[in-house]
Amino acid sequence: MMRLSLIPLLFAVFLLAGCAAETAVPEQPQTAEPQSETAPGSEAASPEAQSGAAPMRMGPGSGMMARHHAQVPQEYAGLQNPVTADEESLARGAAIYQQYCATCHGDGGMGDGPAGQQLDPQPAPVAHTSRMLGDDYLFWRISEGGAHEPFSSAMPRWQDVLDDGDRWDVINYVRALGSGQVMPGPNAAGGAAFDARAEAERHQQIADEGVARGLLSQEEAAIFVAVHANLDRLMAETMPDTAGGMDDMQQAMLTLLIDQGTISQEKADLFSAAHEKLLAAGLME
Repeated sequence: MMRLSLIPLLFAVFLLAGCAAETAVPEQPQTAEPQSETAPGSEAASPEAQSGAAPMRMGPGSGMMARHHAQVPQEYAGLQNPVTADEESLARGAAIYQQYCATCHGDGGMGDGPAGQQLDPQPAPVAHTSRMLGDDYLFWRISEGGAHEPFSSAMPRWQDVLDDGDRWDVINYVRALGSGQVMPGPNAAGGAAFDARAEAERHQQIADEGVARGLLSQEEAAIFVAVHANLDRLMAETMPDTAGGMDDMQQAMLTLLIDQGTISQEKADLFSAAHEKLLAAGLME
């Protein structure tokens, strides 16, 4: 095992936590074939049944909000992934992720790898959050690392280790983890897979707490949960061609749902208002 794989390193998408790295450039990883599965939400592919999903660290106090809403620098702004997320790219991304990232972000990309448990900030659940951030944001975060505000993490500058194609392959792979297109590889660094049903339950709990605190009415809570379910479904099915952070991606997906006739403009507005109330109260990020 390489020395680099023994220290906290992670490619964190954005993210958010990283791991300490050495200056020596490691060898290129062996290509591994990703394991295909059905999309999250189906009985056959439920990560909950297969691995026991861990809750995402995105609640009050995690500090992830400020980092995910950071402005993309001009030299990265508007970048789009030039690498098609085909089987070859996913296999390359899986090998790179398993070698450099899983130890902190976990095999399933849920931020629960063994080397990341003592980090502050802790690794992000990149399998999920990568589907809520633009190509330019993700490429910036992986490339530049975390040694600057508002990130202040130990994540190394992966542009010193991985070339452009490697970084785009990793982005394709972690997004495939989040959509259920692939399941975690066999390297067993540790950690759970993304669980769509657990995420839906988390949204319901947040909405219920909002009602209990008098922030939302029962109707607003029901709309928040229903629209969030549509957003999660959309994220599992497609990625809007949108640059930037979470605000930009969320607005693009709401617009797409409206255009599809899935939700009305009124419900989109009510969802956004409820979302802002819950954010301001520290109930979610």
